[in-house]
Amino acid sequence: MKQIGVETADLESCVSRAQQERLVITRKGRPVALVVGVQGMTAEQLELGTSDKFWKLIAKRRRQPTMSRAALERRINTGKPQRAVPDNEALQRAAQETRRR
Repeated sequence: MKQIGVETADLESCVSRAQQERLVITRKGRPVALVVGVQGMTAEQLELGTSDKFWKLIAKRRRQPTMSRAALERRINTGKPQRAVPDNEALQRAAQETRRR
């Protein structure tokens, strides 16, 4: 991360520099702000990236048991009942609720 003093920082150069790497703005040597480039990201990506609800949902999903593709294909081919696989509806609802705020 690059650091720059607030006394010498100008907005245009900070925005440009932040597209390549995060930029820490300091005052008297202490961090006071972080500038992060978001060029190329969509509004939805920005909203989800800062949504506590979304990241809690992601963490919950990551704690759930997983299955390899090979195991899934074996289950499908043998006709045994499959374990319920969560769909993306919950993720979509979280994104919609975030946009409403």
